[in-house]
Amino acid sequence: MKTRLSVFILFLLFAMSCNFRKSANVDFLTGLSTRGDGLVCDEVYLSDGENKISGSSFTYGEKVYLNFDNITGFVQHEGSAFPGMLLSVVSQKGDTVLKIDDLYADYTEGINGSPLLLRANLTIADPMHSNSEYTLHVIIWDKQGKGTFKTNLGFNVIPNERIVIESKGVSYDEIYLYSPENNATITGDNAGLNENIYMLFEGLRGFKQEAGLVYFGLSVKITDDAGAVVLNEEDLVGDEGMEVSEFTSQIAPNFHINDPGIRNPVICEIVIWDKKSESSIKASVKLTLQ
Repeated sequence: MKTRLSVFILFLLFAMSCNFRKSANVDFLTGLSTRGDGLVCDEVYLSDGENKISGSSFTYGEKVYLNFDNITGFVQHEGSAFPGMLLSVVSQKGDTVLKIDDLYADYTEGINGSPLLLRANLTIADPMHSNSEYTLHVIIWDKQGKGTFKTNLGFNVIPNERIVIESKGVSYDEIYLYSPENNATITGDNAGLNENIYMLFEGLRGFKQEAGLVYFGLSVKITDDAGAVVLNEEDLVGDEGMEVSEFTSQIAPNFHINDPGIRNPVICEIVIWDKKSESSIKASVKLTLQ
């Protein structure tokens, strides 16, 4: 009996030693799930690039980082690890809308660091869309061995709630703010003085078409917190028409304010209207310019 017990203990210890690098975890705050086989990670979390974030709803245009802190188990070659990282996004219908085969393809000489910190980033934008759900898949693998570490995250995309939309007979795909200087969507309520700020309208529908053209007006009005009109452009387009495909693709009015004495916040109001019908859409947002 004692011999059998000893054999059983040895077998159990052997099984544990063979599987100590297998893991499976779920973060119930974000729904982030991980599964390691040969690779182990101390912590996997979401961030905005600086601070940890929780939840699984992201504003259209937001940039999200997936961080892997102290991931171990790689076969080392001259002190370096050789990770690969596949990233894909799948729609609720099961369609792959985004796929990057290897985010670390350029690291041909490996990564020498301890602890080893890996990171993937995802900009929540086209080909993803607001009011839709997706699943992010990230697979890390060892290019010198057989270890893998898989991560899944279900998330939904929401429009920028700071932009107030009033529509009359017009529908759209996306409306968002963009800064070319920062090459980033503005999702908060702060922007820079002298910064070019674009309000992008994508997928506008409901405008009358004549001979393949759309005739529309576009106004931009900016008022500061004291009620002073800072900018007032009543029609930036004039009488010319625009091809339907170009109009539907994107309308991108922009503005910038360079007065350091402006009273914050400012109210930015953009109206696009159909000159051949009663259809129109207005988008307004409050911004603090610093």
